[in-house]
Amino acid sequence: MSTPFGLLLGFVADRVLGDPRRFHPVAGFGQTASRLESRLYADSRAAGTAYTTALVGSTVLVGVAAERLTRGRPVVHTLVTAAATWTVLGARSLEREAETMAGFLETQDIPAARDRLSHLCARDATYLEADELARATVESIAENTSDACVAPLLWGGVLGVPGLLAYRAINTLDAMVGYRSPKYANFGWASARLDDLVNLLPARACAVLTGVVAGRPAEARRVWKRDAPQHPSPNAGPVEAAFAGALGLSLGGTNNYGSYTEDRGTLGDGPTPTVADVRRTAVLARRVGVAAAGAAAILAVARGRLWG
Repeated sequence: MSTPFGLLLGFVADRVLGDPRRFHPVAGFGQTASRLESRLYADSRAAGTAYTTALVGSTVLVGVAAERLTRGRPVVHTLVTAAATWTVLGARSLEREAETMAGFLETQDIPAARDRLSHLCARDATYLEADELARATVESIAENTSDACVAPLLWGGVLGVPGLLAYRAINTLDAMVGYRSPKYANFGWASARLDDLVNLLPARACAVLTGVVAGRPAEARRVWKRDAPQHPSPNAGPVEAAFAGALGLSLGGTNNYGSYTEDRGTLGDGPTPTVADVRRTAVLARRVGVAAAGAAAILAVARGRLWG
């Protein structure tokens, strides 16, 4: 039972403390990845695959070592699992960013909101007004609820500490080199495709949980099945569509990312988001996170019984 207890303890730590202010292990991983990129970078998929394999593989080894060193020591294993969970989760920090954006938009401080949007996504906010900033925030909360909370918890439930650390490594690399730009179209290919793979089931679990905790499972599922294929991401599409259905909103549209634009179609049937919908989305995301923590603990218990 040390894994489920550790997952729940780590989830509570994230809710109470948020991300560490200094010496964040994920930031340290990012710095290591940047240094390795400077040595391995080439405009080829082979170089990017070697880069991804080295970083994710070494992270998995750290997780496996942590599991083995604490085997037979349930208290220590619980604490190690809790520390790993707290390290990889970003749900509370995501909620804080949503609250900050809501505050700027509610006081009509549009320049500050434009500047702050970069903490949530890579969208070019130069010419965005209040409602477009609200839409960007709602969509980012939805997508990151899966990436920063649901997916790491579920992988922790299935694979323990190695699953927690490996998922965060993959997702971090995708954020660093996995986006579509001339520099990373080839080098970031492996990181992006691996991130798509590991998020395939968690994103759909997040979509299901979103409808359930909102009390609108049928509507969330209907919008998800109908509209998610319009989204260019195989995983963000179901999550954002489910949030649209659960909140009774329409999301999507054409987004400018500086070096390219992306058409995300129209997700949902309701009105487009306004400033008031930012806090409403954050509340829904928090409930989804709680449900995901419970699901992860159940998975961990089932895993423990299966493997004895």
